[in-house]
Amino acid sequence: MSDVSDVSDVSDVSDVSDVTPADRPAAVDFRGVTKIYGRSTPREYTAIKDVSFTIADLPDHGEISSFLGPSGCGKSTVLRLVAGLEPQHPPTSGTVTVLGREVVGPGADRGMVFQDYTSFDNRTVLDNVAFGLECRGVSRRQREAEGREWIERVGLDPVRDATKYPHELSGGMRQRVAIARTLILRPRIILMDEPFGALDPATRLDMQDLLVKLWREVQATVLFVTHSVEEAVYLGDRVFVMATTPGRIAGDIRMPAAAAPARETQLEPWFHEQVQQLHEQIEKIESAAHHR
Repeated sequence: MSDVSDVSDVSDVSDVSDVTPADRPAAVDFRGVTKIYGRSTPREYTAIKDVSFTIADLPDHGEISSFLGPSGCGKSTVLRLVAGLEPQHPPTSGTVTVLGREVVGPGADRGMVFQDYTSFDNRTVLDNVAFGLECRGVSRRQREAEGREWIERVGLDPVRDATKYPHELSGGMRQRVAIARTLILRPRIILMDEPFGALDPATRLDMQDLLVKLWREVQATVLFVTHSVEEAVYLGDRVFVMATTPGRIAGDIRMPAAAAPARETQLEPWFHEQVQQLHEQIEKIESAAHHR
């Protein structure tokens, strides 16, 4: 946990340490990570400073960690450091490890779903979903069979939708394709950078339910970046609240497990209470940043 004292005016932020079993390396571990862009230039900017947290690799379960905070707090920087993507990677200082190994670049143990629809426009849905398997040299018969299975698992029609092209799909359908293309490779770590941010509210709730269903099946560790407090509370076993100028962890909160679909969960008293508390914390963080 870094710099909690900097947001001491933010009340009710719980500080919860995650304990990784002694015989298992953490799924993700940040140790004093700082990222500065444009060092020693007039455009020097500190995106995140001295960020430390640990997400356990929980056997036969996995965990969803939501990263929530105002724009410019470094949520996407954290995610891309885990992914090993430039220019965020490497960190200016500190260490980022995944499953006990320091991140040196992208790897097959991590898969990422972006907010922007990242399908290949000249490939069908089936070819998009099976692209990673094709890169691995999997035979056409096997990769197409697995591709159709995953098309169905994300709620699309493996016959009718498999031969469509991305421009023929709605935004929600395209994100289903992106999720299938990521999960077909069975990554241990799934990184999601506001994947539902551009969807209409009803489709967004459907996609949240789909993510929970698939996460339970694949038992992976998920890091989920969002601006939505409601989404963070529903999806997160754990919510990391981030503050800005510079970006840092201001709170680490355990959430009750949502046992019902998103629409039903949003009607439950505990959900309203957690959402209200987090809204108040985010408002105080933003107010503190404006007065710096």
